[in-house]
Amino acid sequence: MEPVKHILNDIWDKYPEVLSNQHVVETIPEIERIIAELFTLGPFYYYTLHVENSTLSNFSESILPMHSLNKYPQHLKDIIDLIHPDDLAFVMEAEAWTLEMYKEIGFEHQMSLKSGYCFRMKTKENTYELFHHQAIHTLKDKNGKLLQTINIHTNIQHLSHENNYVVTVSGIGTRHDFYQKTLRPEWFALNITDRLTKRELEVFVLLIKGYSDKEIAETIVISYHTVRTHHKNILKKTKSKNSKELIKKGLIQGFL
Repeated sequence: MEPVKHILNDIWDKYPEVLSNQHVVETIPEIERIIAELFTLGPFYYYTLHVENSTLSNFSESILPMHSLNKYPQHLKDIIDLIHPDDLAFVMEAEAWTLEMYKEIGFEHQMSLKSGYCFRMKTKENTYELFHHQAIHTLKDKNGKLLQTINIHTNIQHLSHENNYVVTVSGIGTRHDFYQKTLRPEWFALNITDRLTKRELEVFVLLIKGYSDKEIAETIVISYHTVRTHHKNILKKTKSKNSKELIKKGLIQGFL
């Protein structure tokens, strides 16, 4: 199938080392593990993006009713065409910053990172709702060329109606990297990071990823009781009644 140009080609072309480098991966992660690493607090769908020609495959069936489609999209351009026109400039900025962070963190960790940001997508004629986009690189060839990514889109209209214009790059699996940037500085943020200590922020990020207190204790090697104390302090400082509300605030702040 002939490659179809889209707005992200210009961004990707500026970062050829992200798409092809000497770091290779021997094992291909299972789709179930990948989805487990991603945030899905709401209706969602996923698909595989074949990077070389931007074709798509392996859709979850929910994409059809969520966007009122009669057939599966064939190219990434088809997905981009569902994005609200006013959000396209942000999407390009977000993608460029994401690739910059992958470069800064190091390509040897490329397969253990995910990116995330939000934009509005068409759900039916003349109707747009807010979606949370996440992407993880999943397959490279023996020469280190990126072959595919898994993308997941979650409808979060029930949680927020307005984009926070925050982009996040975070670690998955055994990595706990966390970087974020607001690409619309005029937007007022809740400044959660200013309220929490460094350790509380570390616990906070794991909490909103769905880790239990016991799992957090094992992950960052501190006692369970210490995690419980941090958990209570985080709820208090963020004025959250429970973990569900904490996750919602984490989403609005761009931590997911």
